[in-house]
Amino acid sequence: MAKRGGFPGGMGGMNQNNMMKQVQKMQRQMQEQQEALENSEFTGTSGGGAVTVVMTGKREIKSLTIEPEVVDPEDVEMLQDLIIAAFNEAQRKLDEMNNESLSKLTGGLGNFGGLF
Repeated sequence: MAKRGGFPGGMGGMNQNNMMKQVQKMQRQMQEQQEALENSEFTGTSGGGAVTVVMTGKREIKSLTIEPEVVDPEDVEMLQDLIIAAFNEAQRKLDEMNNESLSKLTGGLGNFGGLF
């Protein structure tokens, strides 16, 4: 009777073992890149440098610098907008770095449907 399923000559086990090693290697690399990202800082500015936000890779604000000339009690809304813009720029840079790192790891295959 013929054997059904699997690979002839036991080749399936060898391929599975190799695949597991590749997955484990990718997991290690992802962990290393995540740690590097978390230890990085991302700077966003707005208003020609009037507002600067420094964010960590953990998405925590490390510092906020506001130049005195943009502090106008008559126009608080403008200052709020500048802070938001600087924050969003820092976050965008973090996201770009994260996506770039992931793309290098996965060979441009994307994020595997949100798994990573």
